[in-house]
Amino acid sequence: MDKTYDPSEIEPRWYQTWEQAGDFNARLEPDRDAYCIVIPPPNVTGSLHMGHAFQHTIMDALTRYHRMRGDNTLWQPGTDHAGIATQMVVERRLAAEGVSRHDLGRDAFVDKVWEWKAESGGNITRQMRRMGSSVDWSRERFTMDAGLSEAVTEVFVRLYDEGLIYRGKRLVNWDPVLKTAVSDLEVESKEEQGHLWHLRYPRSDGQGHVIVATTRPETMLGDMAVAVHPDDERYRDLVGQTLELPLTGRRIPVIADDYVDPEFGTGCVKITPAHDFNDYAMGQRHGLTLLNIFDDDACINDDAPEAYRGLSRFEARKRIVDDLDAAGLLERIDDHTLMVPRGDRTGEVLEPYLTDQWFVKTGPLAEPAIEAVETGRIRFVPDNWKNTYFQWMRNIEDWCISRQLWWGHRVPAWYDDAGNIVVGRTEAEARERWHAQFGNDQEPRLRQDDDVLDTWFSSALWPFTTLGWPEQTPELKAFYPTAVLVTGFDIIFFWVARMIMMGLKFAGDVPFRDVYITGLIRDAEGQKQSKSKGNVIDPVDLIDGIDLDALVAKRTVGLMQPKKARAIEKATRKDFPDGIPAFGTDAVRFTFAALASTGRDIRFDLGRVAGYRNFCNKLWNAARYVLMNTEGQDTGLNPDDAISLSAADRWIISRLQDTERKASDHLDAYRFDLAAQTLYDFTWNEYCDWYLELSKPVLTGDADAAAQRGTRRTLVRVLETLLRLMHPLMPFITEEIWQKVAPLAGAEGRSIALTRWPTPDADRHDEAAEADVAWLQRFILGVRRIRGEMDISPSKPIPVLLEQAGVDDRERLGRFEALIAFLARTESIRVLDAGDTAPESALALLGDMRILVPMAGLIDKDAELARLDKQIAQTEGDVQRAEAKLGNEGFVSRAPEAVVNQERERLTTHRKTLGELQAQRERIAAL
Repeated sequence: MDKTYDPSEIEPRWYQTWEQAGDFNARLEPDRDAYCIVIPPPNVTGSLHMGHAFQHTIMDALTRYHRMRGDNTLWQPGTDHAGIATQMVVERRLAAEGVSRHDLGRDAFVDKVWEWKAESGGNITRQMRRMGSSVDWSRERFTMDAGLSEAVTEVFVRLYDEGLIYRGKRLVNWDPVLKTAVSDLEVESKEEQGHLWHLRYPRSDGQGHVIVATTRPETMLGDMAVAVHPDDERYRDLVGQTLELPLTGRRIPVIADDYVDPEFGTGCVKITPAHDFNDYAMGQRHGLTLLNIFDDDACINDDAPEAYRGLSRFEARKRIVDDLDAAGLLERIDDHTLMVPRGDRTGEVLEPYLTDQWFVKTGPLAEPAIEAVETGRIRFVPDNWKNTYFQWMRNIEDWCISRQLWWGHRVPAWYDDAGNIVVGRTEAEARERWHAQFGNDQEPRLRQDDDVLDTWFSSALWPFTTLGWPEQTPELKAFYPTAVLVTGFDIIFFWVARMIMMGLKFAGDVPFRDVYITGLIRDAEGQKQSKSKGNVIDPVDLIDGIDLDALVAKRTVGLMQPKKARAIEKATRKDFPDGIPAFGTDAVRFTFAALASTGRDIRFDLGRVAGYRNFCNKLWNAARYVLMNTEGQDTGLNPDDAISLSAADRWIISRLQDTERKASDHLDAYRFDLAAQTLYDFTWNEYCDWYLELSKPVLTGDADAAAQRGTRRTLVRVLETLLRLMHPLMPFITEEIWQKVAPLAGAEGRSIALTRWPTPDADRHDEAAEADVAWLQRFILGVRRIRGEMDISPSKPIPVLLEQAGVDDRERLGRFEALIAFLARTESIRVLDAGDTAPESALALLGDMRILVPMAGLIDKDAELARLDKQIAQTEGDVQRAEAKLGNEGFVSRAPEAVVNQERERLTTHRKTLGELQAQRERIAAL
């Protein structure tokens, strides 16, 4: 093996090897249990972000684990056509050439999108390969490929035929820039500073006026009522009366409704059913007319008074307020903080807009989907997320599935000249249905609906359509229902629930057995990652590293967007002033796994990645030690050769059984953090720090051939097993090392990815060996602690005395004295008999036995006390300065929170150091 671990050389080579060999391809083998995960399809326009990298680590770990367990395993890949995002990308490219989609026409524009997809749409799949994702690329799907498009049409037609899809005029989120309805998931509502206008609406009976408050005065042109609470004594006599709607010449009624909050404003609420979701619901309850005053540009339309027609909503707002003020109908204007809904793609303020759209009637679909979770056919992990699911499903609204775009699955509906609608899988079928429906032999002129279907509609079918539905394929039979869905909590409504409804409806079963909900990836301070905060990290940058000087140079010459470059620089400069080193994929993946506590948001600290990069180095160097001591040597492969196992050999084998059991249990329970910790502890603390050291006297001393053979065999077999245990989390480094270790351990196979998952053997659990080595470890650590506390050089041999040694202590000392001398650098070990007086010594305890190190000749007591007094004085000064700083109210109130917290951490560290120094001084003074 190379002396230095270099992930940049290992990782691309091994991924190419695996993919070319088809190692990730699922095979239809009926005698094996099936295990399937469908990937949440990332947008074809997208790139890998930290959330993707986290979830892909989890999914790949599960996939590799079950593949090694012998399951017939499929991780189904694919991408989403991302209707809005993709259309925007291509339109921007065309705009740079001075062309619009309308110049091209629909068909030519869609051709342009397909061209872009072929050229640029594979970026995220390349990044998936960098993450080591072991998906079955031979089965890659795209939500707009021919098979999935056919399935989408089939579902639409069947739902329509059952009366579960309909076309109607309802309120939707409308983006006036994109000129399309958008889903709630594409709405970003943020607090913004605005105003609350208090308007006077005169009573029709001439008895004064009422005052209503609104954050959108332009919508008053569409008011159809003013509502009050039925128990509000102030307005009880007004209910049923009418008001004069200013500027319009219309009268509107006063109605009573429990929804009104009497404490808000004056207790009178203007009701605009066509421009507010809550008002729409109230309008339905009271039978109010829906008056739409906007066009699709969010400009005032011809149903409003002539003075405002053609104005944008914000121009209209200004003029309406001025006109109300001139008429004496503006009571006052207050500053007001409000939630403003903006489109996540355009940043434009969205408008509740009344328009004709296609809807799915979700009530009948929701009932069996609720029951599937109630009865445990689907399990949420963590369990509490099922409550979020139930809350939404039990109050579900009909689903708007149409979008006013050109890129997407076009609605399979046609209109004749009279406006009649007919739905069909093809235009030919639509014509047959038209003739059957209207009994007319004449050939109609049919025009297909211009709308396309919401991207979430096709992705709701993803678990079964990717397996070949509506055909009853062998893959569908083998892999459906899938095993687990790994996703974020933010799309439980938009995707998880809809997949459950559609899976039950069309595939006849739940789409997955478990739903593993991940937390959000936050920065080290717990802040949500966002471009505006400058704390976004690209996972590929963590893998490959970032040279900040090169980054600044790119920004300067225009090779990188300045905002992106500054965000990367800000996110990394604090911990890595010169840039991020190349951590490699395995270190990044292990970090994600180690942080994956179920359901909790993840604080992603670059320091943790650096720590796990060191862990990779530790494993690499351990493997080099093993190979240097076993390659070309007898590792016990001949069953006829005698094998003798030392207590250390039997101990590490026993500990391995416990590690195998825990790793399996944790992965089965989705506790990736505990699995990672188990493997880390065994690798670093037990195998590397202890067993490798315990093996050295056997391999380099005068042990017989059987003992050396036993230790060599244990070295390679335990390492080979450990590599298999770690492979799901760290696939690249484990494959590289396994290829060299496996032949020495007698393991067969072309790749570690295809080997057997380790299972514990109860017969190899050795309590006696574990007790022996635990005693040995405590002995050695006791001596080492004394060295550290007394500042004795690690290389200086020291004498050791034992008081109150029991029979077991004496017996173990007889067996392990040579090991203790090797690892603890003891000069001699003498057991004191009862009545013997020990000289002035430092003390460590091992049960009832006292481990003593005489200080005579080892330290200069007076010089050591003087050194400690100097350190104590310096540390006391550090404590006092930190306390004074934090006691300064001006510093605490004005300094950034991160700076104050850093100072508090320093004070805690200084106090801890001071306590340790004072305790050490007391020990030495007592000698």
